[in-house]
Amino acid sequence: MAVQHTSGQIRASVARIHTSSPACSAAVASEAAQESGGSGTSAADLGDLIPCERIRNVGIIAHVDHGKTTLVDCLLKQSGALLGSSAMQETRVMDSNAIEKERGITILSKVTSLMYRNHRINIVDTPGHADFGGEVERILSMVDSVVLVVDASEGPMAQTKFVLTKALARGIHPLVVLNKVDRPSSRPDEVDSELLELFLALGASDEQTSYDLLYASAKEGWCTSNLSETDALAKASASGNKKAGNMVPLLDAIIRSVPHPKGARENAPFSMLVTQLEANSYLGKCALGRINSGIVRVGDKIRVLEPGTGTVQEEGKVTKLFLRSGVQQIEMEQAGAGDLVSLSGVPTVGVNSTIAGPDVTEALDYVPVDPPTISVTFSVNDSPLAGREGKLLTSNMIRDRLRREAETNVALQVVDDGKSESMEVRGRGELQLSVLIETMRREGFELSVTPPRVLFKRVPDDKKAVLEPFEEITIDVDHKASGIVIEKLTKRKGELKSFIDIADKARLVFHIPTRGLLGYASEFKNDTHGTGVMNHAFLRYGEHAGAFEKTRKSSMICLSTGTATSYALNMIESRGTLFIRNSDDVYPGMIVGELSKDGSDLEVNPTKAKQLTNIRAAGKDEAIRLTPVKPWTLEEAIAYVNPDEAIEVTPTQVRLRKRILDPQGRKRSSRKQVSDIDQFVD
Repeated sequence: MAVQHTSGQIRASVARIHTSSPACSAAVASEAAQESGGSGTSAADLGDLIPCERIRNVGIIAHVDHGKTTLVDCLLKQSGALLGSSAMQETRVMDSNAIEKERGITILSKVTSLMYRNHRINIVDTPGHADFGGEVERILSMVDSVVLVVDASEGPMAQTKFVLTKALARGIHPLVVLNKVDRPSSRPDEVDSELLELFLALGASDEQTSYDLLYASAKEGWCTSNLSETDALAKASASGNKKAGNMVPLLDAIIRSVPHPKGARENAPFSMLVTQLEANSYLGKCALGRINSGIVRVGDKIRVLEPGTGTVQEEGKVTKLFLRSGVQQIEMEQAGAGDLVSLSGVPTVGVNSTIAGPDVTEALDYVPVDPPTISVTFSVNDSPLAGREGKLLTSNMIRDRLRREAETNVALQVVDDGKSESMEVRGRGELQLSVLIETMRREGFELSVTPPRVLFKRVPDDKKAVLEPFEEITIDVDHKASGIVIEKLTKRKGELKSFIDIADKARLVFHIPTRGLLGYASEFKNDTHGTGVMNHAFLRYGEHAGAFEKTRKSSMICLSTGTATSYALNMIESRGTLFIRNSDDVYPGMIVGELSKDGSDLEVNPTKAKQLTNIRAAGKDEAIRLTPVKPWTLEEAIAYVNPDEAIEVTPTQVRLRKRILDPQGRKRSSRKQVSDIDQFVD
């Protein structure tokens, strides 16, 4: 289906999407579900084995905050998949994880389904942040097409390029939705042109560039194939008319454009590639994946084949079979090729393993995810304050927890560094690692974490040459702040690739070494007064860019054990910025502040108390006014610490400290430092 990319006009060759279905607004979801074959059907109907021709498997991919999860919410509500559930009144129902709800981002890929016009549409919601790109890569084997959601104001961003690259490489023909077209700053024609340029730059085929294009406002619950209708729909939504539009055009486009699964069912052995593991309180470990061939029934004998080799790891039988619809799991008796299901009965199964019938001897192929680019070391908390809050303290507990995480998160690698009390964890970015640390601290762990380090590579033919990871960073800032941003990123070996105006913002695109971004987030926030937006994604491994200037000032180091006093902090505060408050517990080697001048670290005594005599009164301390201290977040702490420092993490506290607490030991260690390249080359 050829598509004409012309500015200001609807693509002439895109077929008009049928609008004969009843209006599927959230207010009339129940009626629409019943009339359009939606989820008003019974649970038995949903769990039935239906022909492949009536199944559509589609992934929702986009850059962070472009509206993927809101779009999925809208589809579920308008199709009736959430009828009778409390989730009908909620927003972001797919973000069930506590950290996801707090941060407002999607961290884990999730599968759901809905019924529409007697078709089962299986939907996979994916994260938009580059640090969780591994979640996007592994779900592409489950779907036959993707809906690429792009903000009609921002246009294609760094993660848009990443997810689109992966989709095009698998031969997928995307369906494009320009979201948020009801905003005054939207520019759909320009974004359409930018998208076409991106498709061509990524080597898309003629069929892939002939994508269907829809215009939507997921927040208001409407979608259309005709750009000229968007103004009227936006005005109707603003006036409170929720029945003015619906998501029927998108649902129809999915049924029409997304190919149905091709796997054989009859006379074919059962096989399924595991893409995700789920925990169930009653059944234990459940494996989620797409059935590649055959039919599986509850009670069937199955085996687990090791990825790559096909070695039999375990044999068992299917105890339960589930299909997810909306936010509920529906029990099934049987499922066939093309279905996305969860099954239990093989507790040792892992991600990328093949679950198959007894006659299958070869494992299914899987696509490996991109390698990690940074690493941190998790170790036992050995500070004087250790053990006061957490319950999980030992190295064995930390090691077992990290290995369990690596089983389910294919983008993480856990490496034994040869030390009994520490483990090296490799990942995609600071956010991904901070989410893991936050999850562990909420579980009751206490641990010590080193600052992130870049993973270098040696050139096979030249052992002296070193490669390091580079990232593409896209920044939207006010024009008055663009100068300081360019100056600082240039000092960090960044190369400016483009400078364009987007509405009232300047968009800067840099190619920069990953280590140049470590610790820059807090500086960027201060330089742009919180108004700038920064996004980055892995680009490539390239030649080492060389050393760059130190960007952080020295620290104030505590030299005594006890409780901080306002009397001492008042005297120390003139030296720089404090990180602790009055009455906080401190210990030798703990970082209590940052010096205002460059130089070597300064040792201070924040526990010093005023000497009480018959002349001086203790009540004088009440007149001291200290500058309020902002508590550290994990992301800020990870970005801030220097290589010779560490982060002490407990269930309620985040403290900065020197890795070696003894001052004499720090001096001895500084004399025999090894370069990052020699120490952390992969």
